[in-house]
Amino acid sequence: MRRHSTIREDRSLCLFIYLFSEFIDLIFYFVLIIMCTFFQCEAFKTQVSRNVNIAKLQAGYLFPEIARRRAAHLQKYPDAQVISLGIGDTTEPIPEVITSAMAKRSHALSTLEGYSGYGAEQGEKPLRAAIASTFYDNLDIEEDDIFVSDGAKCDISRLQVVFGSNVTMAVQDPSYPAYVDSSVIMGQTGEYQKAVEKFGNIEYMRCTPENGFFPDLRTVARTDIIFFCSPNNPTGSAATREQLTQLVQFAKDNGSIIVYDSAYAMYMSDDNPRSIFEIPGAKEVAIETSSFSKYAGFTGVRLGWTVVPKQLLFSDGFPVAKDFNRIVCTCFNGASNISQAGGLACLSPEGLKAMHEVIGFYKENTNIIVETFESLGFKVYGGKNAPYVWVHFPGRSSWDVFSEILEKTHVVTTPGSGFGPGGEGFVRVSAFGHRTNVLEACKRFKQLYK
Repeated sequence: MRRHSTIREDRSLCLFIYLFSEFIDLIFYFVLIIMCTFFQCEAFKTQVSRNVNIAKLQAGYLFPEIARRRAAHLQKYPDAQVISLGIGDTTEPIPEVITSAMAKRSHALSTLEGYSGYGAEQGEKPLRAAIASTFYDNLDIEEDDIFVSDGAKCDISRLQVVFGSNVTMAVQDPSYPAYVDSSVIMGQTGEYQKAVEKFGNIEYMRCTPENGFFPDLRTVARTDIIFFCSPNNPTGSAATREQLTQLVQFAKDNGSIIVYDSAYAMYMSDDNPRSIFEIPGAKEVAIETSSFSKYAGFTGVRLGWTVVPKQLLFSDGFPVAKDFNRIVCTCFNGASNISQAGGLACLSPEGLKAMHEVIGFYKENTNIIVETFESLGFKVYGGKNAPYVWVHFPGRSSWDVFSEILEKTHVVTTPGSGFGPGGEGFVRVSAFGHRTNVLEACKRFKQLYK
């Protein structure tokens, strides 16, 4: 009997020891969780302060924000057939005459005879010469005025580095957001003024249907730099020869530099200038940037160029081109030799024909979109000289319209206010899309707004 009692006592002691150890482990586990949580909240921080200029930027850059909202919509409606007519990304295949040239250059890199490493930061001479003869023939622009790059957007930021933080700038309102955002990052602006949705120290040149989307220069304050895009993104409007003559004279009177974005010049249908350098005297006050992105589907290939004439001088007489060349050589190793082979093929007779065919396809898309919204009673602008349709929703918030269209039609557009306060009440619809998608999107628009 005594033996059985001892066994029970031993078992009780073992059970107590086991439970006690489990309790200790549980306490240790909770202490560990608390310590981990505490140290996560008190994460190590460096002593490097954040760039105060970047901190001025509002929310995210427009197009990543649209992508975020599209992704959220797909989470909510996983089976929805979402059509994107928002970000201006091309959709049609690059013509074979162009890709075959890139493939040939790529394969040549596998041979001793065809291999090449670093190239000239300014671009390969044959391509620079072809750009000069194709786009600037008889305009006194030479190949060494041209800097080949990985795209117009990249060159916009490089130009801002050239200008520095002590310049003032003007932009069309509305306009491509990279102009303003790069200016903010460089420290050229004041704080964001939420009440008027503008940054301080930027001259917003209002462009409306009433003024033909060309600013009244009599009301525009003098600035050092004037960003100007024609055909315009987002409104699709194109400046006439008379208007650009006024702009060049305005820059001369004020001693300003125009940064002229001609990324959509090949979409021009009207007899308007394709280049700012068609205007007499422009070489003394203007820089022009352009791109193969929307001509040849190079949004992913990345190839563009910037023209900085020798005649363009800073106030001390120093050539702007020399400073831009220094920035290019410091910040850039030159465009890909494979993409440059593609660019050269673009400018061959066969390549130019193929590019015009692709551009013609997108322009047919714009006609379909314009006719759709006009049939629904909307005021519609653009479409004729650019691959964008600018639709007016008077009295409504652009983001509200964007959300309404996305929610009820599963079509992605772009809210006009993302291009500046002057874009409020408008939505930009891109013509970059497969024909079946454009037709389906227009069918859905008609169902929503009939």
